[in-house]
Formats: sequence, C-alpha cells, structure tokens
Amino acid sequence: MSREFIIANSFLIGSQALLVAVTGAGMPRFLDRLKGPGWALILPLSIAIVVAAIAVIPQVADGITWIALILVPIGAALALGWAMKGARPPLALLAAPAFAFAWWQTGTLAGDAVAAALTVLSAITVGRLLAGLVPGIYLRLGIIAMATIDAYLVFTEKLQGPNATLNAAVPVPGAPQLQYLELHYASMGYGDIFVAGVLGGVLAAERQRQLPAAVLVLILCIGWDLLFLHFNTLPATVPIAIATALLWLIPKRPGVSTAS
Repeated sequence: MSREFIIANSFLIGSQALLVAVTGAGMPRFLDRLKGPGWALILPLSIAIVVAAIAVIPQVADGITWIALILVPIGAALALGWAMKGARPPLALLAAPAFAFAWWQTGTLAGDAVAAALTVLSAITVGRLLAGLVPGIYLRLGIIAMATIDAYLVFTEKLQGPNATLNAAVPVPGAPQLQYLELHYASMGYGDIFVAGVLGGVLAAERQRQLPAAVLVLILCIGWDLLFLHFNTLPATVPIAIATALLWLIPKRPGVSTAS
C-alpha cells in the first residue's frame, strides 16, 4: 500500500466507476436478429474458460494478446465515435494516434497509461453492445456469477498463475499489452473493467440514473480495496457485483439516459 500504488490504483478503480457513468444505450438495427439471453454467458465463461485454458496451454495467452491488439483499438474508436455518452463520429479518429503513442512509448508510464485508456474505452463498446443484445436481468446474473467465479479463483490462488502468464505475454516485442491495464504500480485485468462497462450498459438501456450508481461503485471499490492491507491480489469484479445486487434491490427511479 505504497503512495505510488494508492495513486495508480485510484485511477484504476476510478475507471471502473467512470465506465458505469458514461456507457451509452442503443443498438444498430441490423444487430437485432442477434438478440438473446445466451450472450450473458460471456461474463462468467470469459474468466473461467480463459483461466482454465491458460493453465493447461500457456500459449493461449499469446493468442489473447493478439486479439486484444486488434480489437481494443477498434473498440476504443467505436466508444469515442458511438458507444459512450457524448460520443461523436469524428472523435473516433483519436483512437489511431493514441494507439500509435501507446506503441511508441510502450514500457513508459505515459505509454502504458494511454494503452490502459484504450482498453477502458473498448469496455464501453462491449458493455453497450451486450446491454443491447441481452435483457438486463440476465446480464445482472452474469455479473454476479462472474464475480463469484473470480473471487473463488483468486482466494484459492488458482487465478494468479494463469493471470501472470497472460500479463507477461506480448503479441510482438515492443507492442502495447492491451489485454490488461498496467500502471506500473498497480494493474487490473480486462474482466474487471469489462464487467463495469456491462453494468453501465444495463443501466443506460433501462434508462436508470448512472451517475449515482457510479458513485456507489467508487465507494464500494475504495472499501473493498482496503483488503490490500492483507491481500496482494483481489478480485476487482466483486464491488461491481455488489453494486449490481444493491441497485437491483433498490426501487428503480427513471434517469435521463438516452439512446445515442
């Protein structure tokens, strides 16, 4: 719990809260035929299958880095141009120089911070898409299931090995690692921000108030991270799941979220 860790970790949990606040709602009509509850399985399976696969075949981590290198910049561009509140098509062009800078400055704090920002933006796009494809109840259950699996794997120390393999993998030497967020003194897996983007997408799709939910997420994340006084690794999906459950139980109040 050094000063540097606290600062870096504050940016990471702040990113989770931001995702809840800024993810937009609405889907392109041509994707309507893909709607269905089955997509909610992406949440729990994304962590269970990836961890199991890397544990058995470590080379799977290399493939994931390539997927992230290709899809994260695209997802970030879509977030800036469409998926987030306040998005404008011309803003999507910013993803290209950001990606170039992250590659040029890979290994520096500035370069890795920009890479982390691209990864966060991509989670906005994924959250909006899933919330548009799946009824909210199934995504809420998926978030809780994902956090349960994550907590089990972390506290039984079954996640740390595969996670270290994934975080060490690079698609090519010198390329940014977009499969997780690395701020040198603290790091966070893609699933930890992906789940926050999904919660934000659900709230936006249901026209619920997102800013109070984001504040709740931030408070829960700060409280949860006090456990770093005892643990070296924590499942950062858990505060999101707790917020999901609390917001589910609280009577709904219409917000001002609108499709864009």
